[in-house]
Amino acid sequence: MSYDKVRASQTIIGTKQAVKAMQAGSVKELFVALDADNWVTDSAISFAREIGIPIILVESKKELGKACGIHVGAAVVAIAVE
Repeated sequence: MSYDKVRASQTIIGTKQAVKAMQAGSVKELFVALDADNWVTDSAISFAREIGIPIILVESKKELGKACGIHVGAAVVAIAVE
């Protein structure tokens, strides 16, 4: 499952941080929660598409945050290049 990949990887949490990391070329995948507001996720999704980073959609921002080890939801999580 997608959440397992997040648990086992170095993550960058949040839209702004994910976009900055993509600009720096240090992201290999982007996870986006389907229950997040579009105004929160659109900039990261657009930029990921523009530069060819795969986007994985997951059901829940609560579960995505949990997979990252935080106690709040996460709308956007980037997997860092190792």
